Amino acid sequence: MPDIDPTITGAKPKWQTALTVVQEAVPPFIPEGAHAMTVVIEYPPGDPGTPPHRHCGPAFGYVLEGEMLFELEGEPERIVRAGEAFWEPGGDVIHYQDGNNRDDVRVRFTVTMLCEPGKPMLTLVDEEELAQRQDRRAPRPS
Repeated sequence: MPDIDPTITGAKPKWQTALTVVQEAVPPFIPEGAHAMTVVIEYPPGDPGTPPHRHCGPAFGYVLEGEMLFELEGEPERIVRAGEAFWEPGGDVIHYQDGNNRDDVRVRFTVTMLCEPGKPMLTLVDEEELAQRQDRRAPRPS
């Protein structure tokens, strides 16, 4: 059976109602010659995630299951729950936390990163640099 003509009923075609925008962001830059990489990350209950790090380009993510504890340099830590999106600008910004906020369920999320050619997707930040930049980290809950 064909779709009903929307000009008669006011109904939208199915393809117009299939899309849900979960995030819009304007990244500060996209590296010249960037390539995109989409990954799925899964941490078991209570896993702290990746140590403090940075990405060479912007990253856009979506939590599929569970809850992620998310913290970027200069922003307070926050919980990103299943069905919610997050992003980070990449470049010089430190990504402090991306661990599992729950100790009873896993967290799964997907991230699409725009990577600068010849640079690693992820670079860990050492303790010395963390100490030098401690004034850039938002106050943490006590």
